[in-house]
Amino acid sequence: MSTKKVLLIAGPTAVGKTALSIELAQQLNGEIISGDSMQVYRHLDIGTAKVLPVERQGIPHYLIDIKDVQQRFTVAEFVTRATALINEIQSHGKLPIIAGGTGFYLQSLLAGFQFGPTDADPDLAYRQQWFDLAAEKGAQAVWDELSHIDPQAARTIEPQNTVRVVRALEYWHTSGELFSDQADQAQSALDAYTICLTADRPLLYDRINQRVDLMLKAGLVDEAQWLYDQGGLSLSAGKGIGYHELFPYFEQQTELATAVELIKRDSRRYAKRQLTWFRNKMQVNWFELLEHPDQRGAIDDQLASWLN
Repeated sequence: MSTKKVLLIAGPTAVGKTALSIELAQQLNGEIISGDSMQVYRHLDIGTAKVLPVERQGIPHYLIDIKDVQQRFTVAEFVTRATALINEIQSHGKLPIIAGGTGFYLQSLLAGFQFGPTDADPDLAYRQQWFDLAAEKGAQAVWDELSHIDPQAARTIEPQNTVRVVRALEYWHTSGELFSDQADQAQSALDAYTICLTADRPLLYDRINQRVDLMLKAGLVDEAQWLYDQGGLSLSAGKGIGYHELFPYFEQQTELATAVELIKRDSRRYAKRQLTWFRNKMQVNWFELLEHPDQRGAIDDQLASWLN
């Protein structure tokens, strides 16, 4: 299997990933795959900071507006769809560029994780029994069960990461195969170069706060109201930052100003979690273009070396 080159542009929210991805796509004859778990939803444009057609400068974008808000979008579906798109884009002689995204989604793609059929309904009762055990006896008890069933998987998952441990147990339960055996040849087949943008914390947080203000002026409250009216309280899409904080306001349980401050706070906390994930879970190349635009030349040099 030939190695497939894939460029990833990652980093926290509001750090300039979209602009850089379009610029590099134009420069490198690339096409862009969104790695964002919320931009898949139709009608959710403002709160997701979705790159709109008029902003794409003729660059094809994929995995945007592919779901109704009532539908789920899982890491399994992302890996399946993104892998197919990488193959398709490369077959046209173009460079696949994955822009933005949830850290776990990107890590799963690069590791070649397979999660079984993406259209299979999860066994919620089986899943819940493990979360109940964790609540009763602690996360270590659930990890101990995984270590008996799949010791190799257990060695790669921290005991306190109950969601990941349960995912491994659920994979074994539904597929009959060990989670540790799931990695296929995708890992060796992808030659990924990951740009991770960052910025000093005060500057980043200030940009996040400004972005929320701009979203409000653009109509975020109306967009969130629409989602709420679609049943947002019970939808996966309704858990997105910028939306769920406004639901209590619609129910007259809080003031708008309070909800806005929560959106800003949650956005800042999410950015911090994103940075921690990319720092600890993935191999990336860090750049601070906001404060040091001269680093753009270093990106070009490193990409030229990687592509050749």
